[in-house]
Amino acid sequence: MSGIMKLRAVDIYRVEDCQTVPAANPLVEPEPLFLPDLMGKVARLTARMSNCSDPETLLDVTLEGLGVLFGYRHSMVLVPDGERDGLTTIASCGYDQFGFGAEVPLGRGIIGAAAERRRNVRITDLSRGQRYIQAVRTMAGIEDAIPIPLPALDKPLSQIALPLVARGRLVGVLFSESAERFTFRHRDEEALTVVAAHLATALSFLSEQRERAETGWREKAEASADMAVELPTGRRIAVRFYARDGSLFVDDDYLIRGVPGRLLLHFLEDYARTGKRDFLNREIRRDRRLQLPDFKDNLETRLILLRRRLEEKAGPIMLEHADRGRLRLTLAGRPEIELVED
Repeated sequence: MSGIMKLRAVDIYRVEDCQTVPAANPLVEPEPLFLPDLMGKVARLTARMSNCSDPETLLDVTLEGLGVLFGYRHSMVLVPDGERDGLTTIASCGYDQFGFGAEVPLGRGIIGAAAERRRNVRITDLSRGQRYIQAVRTMAGIEDAIPIPLPALDKPLSQIALPLVARGRLVGVLFSESAERFTFRHRDEEALTVVAAHLATALSFLSEQRERAETGWREKAEASADMAVELPTGRRIAVRFYARDGSLFVDDDYLIRGVPGRLLLHFLEDYARTGKRDFLNREIRRDRRLQLPDFKDNLETRLILLRRRLEEKAGPIMLEHADRGRLRLTLAGRPEIELVED
């Protein structure tokens, strides 16, 4: 509850006697008559996850599997921001809005608490806690000035957040919620803990594997990147970038901020200056102007976030995989960039 509720007073009592009093409306977790084979579902899901060859597919397969196999139909994955001590939504499933780029401050709400403490946080019944839910949403940035709301059910009654930790390092948070009470029992938490551990390890492994594989494609990609590209004519694409926090607007509509914002600005500036459309992950990592975090897998997740955010907006700028370790910028017009230094 840190940052949400404030302690105003304390009463201290000495217990002299205890008596059992049956509750009129018990809120204890009821034991179901039929216990599903959760570990069998875990085995099937982790097998699917092991067949994924890139982080983006891995995220989609994991969230889809949670919905199809387990019935956890509202889930998301958030990754550390690295700049503002928070987390950013990179994948979601089951919501009306994807919410790519939605942010949660570290330590705020169930998601931020799981990340800060690196411990599972499970709430089985929120039927009497709607004020708490509203407070969490406010603290998580849903009412923030940046208009990317965190995906959320209107009236969730069960929630669970699990930290994704690989080799002692936090790589993200897996979050799921339900409109029903007692959706996430102890057995569900145990099953999700195995899935979260597999997801964390696989994300780190695939990102490092992608970095090693980029070396073999470097010459081919560089040759393609050096080809002359004719700048498009047609509509003007207004791009405004705020250096203070890396916020980037396209046609006066907020897109993204932080590392993804600086990445897109870098691509657009190179494109406007030389017509370059193809960019190598390896050269991006070596460019000190981008102020990238030290962690290797951070670039991969930021590129996934940027691509998905561009797809979600369906605007005049798109970023796609052209080849392994290479991205291609596509524009439906000519970019005009305005830099704001304040």
